[in-house]
Amino acid sequence: MTLVAGVDSSTQSCKVVIVDASTGAIVRTGRASHPDGTEVDPERWWEALLAAIAEAGGLADVAAVSIGGQQHGMVVLDHGGRVIRPALLWNDTRSAQAARDLAAEFPDLAARTGSVPVASFTSTKLRWLRDNEPENAANVAAVALPHDWLTWRLRGFGPENPRLDALTTDRSDASGTGYFDSVTGEYDREVLGAALGNSGVQLPRVVVPGGSAGFVGALPELPTASVVVGPGAGDNAGAALGLGARDGDVVVSIGTSGTVFAVTGIPSRDESGAVAGFADASGLYLPLVATLNAARVLDSTAALLGVDFDGLGALALAAEPGAGGLVLQPYFEGERTPNLPDATATLFGMTIASTTRENLARAAVEGLLCGLAAGLDALRAQGVVATRILLIGGAAQNPAVSAIAAQVFDVPVVVPAPGEYVALGAAAQAAWTVAGERPEWVLPIVSEPAPDYRPVIRQQYSAR
Repeated sequence: MTLVAGVDSSTQSCKVVIVDASTGAIVRTGRASHPDGTEVDPERWWEALLAAIAEAGGLADVAAVSIGGQQHGMVVLDHGGRVIRPALLWNDTRSAQAARDLAAEFPDLAARTGSVPVASFTSTKLRWLRDNEPENAANVAAVALPHDWLTWRLRGFGPENPRLDALTTDRSDASGTGYFDSVTGEYDREVLGAALGNSGVQLPRVVVPGGSAGFVGALPELPTASVVVGPGAGDNAGAALGLGARDGDVVVSIGTSGTVFAVTGIPSRDESGAVAGFADASGLYLPLVATLNAARVLDSTAALLGVDFDGLGALALAAEPGAGGLVLQPYFEGERTPNLPDATATLFGMTIASTTRENLARAAVEGLLCGLAAGLDALRAQGVVATRILLIGGAAQNPAVSAIAAQVFDVPVVVPAPGEYVALGAAAQAAWTVAGERPEWVLPIVSEPAPDYRPVIRQQYSAR
């Protein structure tokens, strides 16, 4: 049995899965926490990766490893391979004005890079660095993303061996920088120069899907050149690989925030900024829509009704589709898609008859899902053809959420078993690197609600 390892270095933690390369069956796992905050010393990620690998039993019997990680972010290195300042993470919003500045200076950014930049993108953080920490910006010799830097360190590079030209990335993560064109596979040095003030810094070499970044070189217990290192991936692209998503699949993820992304052969160029035109990790594209209001909508409504999550689901299923005309527009924390940062949640259609606990519970679930369905509409406007919805995230396991999703979405919905899909996607990359072809692992499905599309739900939500 050939074993491969996949890593998910997320905002909160580092998770390692070691799997059978032929089946994807998990053999052992490890985990270590990351520090809180929106800026972090990357050394803490490295320490967590080593701890998670150790908890997973090490890599001595592993043929290959690949690292998936939180997308965007900014790790800046000097000529000696030293980290200049703590990394700014995707969720650090101090670069919001820098994003607006870059968008104004380059009105054609969507055409050039696939996306209109927002504060999460690396380009905006580099612009913030240039404007607010000019001494640090002047010392930048290389820019990396979180998974790029961890891959580099795992291969034995760092201040002790500062080969900046050995930095690597993959097309999925590069497509979230704001200065990479996933269609041509080239960096846009003009945008990089406008962001950082220096267009000539070292950027990671883009490893092709199924390619190799090199060998593990930082673990002295391993023989030289014994464990291959795969390309790595951004977290959403890693999840798509872990789910086995193919052209026509749309992944709807309900977490703290919501995401809707598709695997497609058509690149996205949305000038409105609603759809981010990312690349996937298989050679296709991964247009993505993000919403701010997802599982917390259900948490807040459950608390208001004095029930747990299961109780909320039971109440929602006791109401009729459309919740008797009660509509919750769930912009509790403002909203990113549509771009309404100062919006608040609103409850419409309250009458004596409609204002029941059951209808309120159902309106919360319907409102959450309608926001995500609007994301699917935005993807379709970019040419995406959806044949299946893969509904993931903790909330997806609730029977009410999956049943109502089959009424809100007009394509079949399937709910995969809970899993570490980013880490599994990285493991699939590792298996691909060893075998020379993408693995075909069976995706475990826990429910497949019967299609039951009810147009009234979307119609009355859109009317508000």
